[in-house]
Amino acid sequence: MTIDRGKTAGNAGGNGGGQVAAKRPDKVTLKVYRFDPDLDKEARIEVYDIPWTDGMTVLDTLFWVLERVDGTLAFRFSCREGICGACALFINGSYRLACETQVARLLDEGRTEIHVMPLPHLPVIKDLVVDMARFWANYESIAPWIVARSKAPEKERLQSPKDRKRIDEYVGCILCGSCFSACPASWTDKDYLGPNAMMKTWRWVDDTRDAAKDERLGLVAGENGAWRCHTVFNCVEACPKKVNQAAAIQGLKRKTVSAMLRGAKGLKQGRKGLEE
Repeated sequence: MTIDRGKTAGNAGGNGGGQVAAKRPDKVTLKVYRFDPDLDKEARIEVYDIPWTDGMTVLDTLFWVLERVDGTLAFRFSCREGICGACALFINGSYRLACETQVARLLDEGRTEIHVMPLPHLPVIKDLVVDMARFWANYESIAPWIVARSKAPEKERLQSPKDRKRIDEYVGCILCGSCFSACPASWTDKDYLGPNAMMKTWRWVDDTRDAAKDERLGLVAGENGAWRCHTVFNCVEACPKKVNQAAAIQGLKRKTVSAMLRGAKGLKQGRKGLEE
């Protein structure tokens, strides 16, 4: 496997914009979390000196280690365009996408080293790869697809630009799991749906084409849903796409109370009501 450095730099996204300092070090110190459950009793931090390359991203540095130093290093990636969310990591104390995070930007922030950790509070499978099973199970549980109860049109279910704009922010979520990892309620309550699943619920509740709004509210109306959120805004701060999960959850609370006051029957139907 080889890296097209020019292509990677060109596709690095907006995170590396602005002026780049003219003088850079010959090498960059990379500190990476390493843990192999089949071999290690406990985790360790490995240190690597990476030759400086203009336009290099944190994902590039991980590939450099994989290809030239240790082929056992495990990490996730896919699109390298900031779209798939696979390379979400905890980099220098912040949730970031490795493919979008320019090393130059980290240096301009006054960092002398790059610390790369897996997403916190999730079980580590190996090195930087975490177990996302609970995240995906919660996401699937809210039925993340349109529920239409009218006859299908010949081509598509139309939606005005104005109505689409209402959900643009939430459609833009790339399912990276950063918000789920950052949420204190998710750390302490294993049954809590988490900010991503509830934000996506709001995405469908506020979608004018969906016909199962009360049933969706019923999925998040319990103690493991919207009312478990303590609105500490960790999810908002962690999101690399600047999605406001907290605002979506507050919207769910308002809609749920409204549905309760009008005696909406759909609230008690649960997931079964979405599949009828």
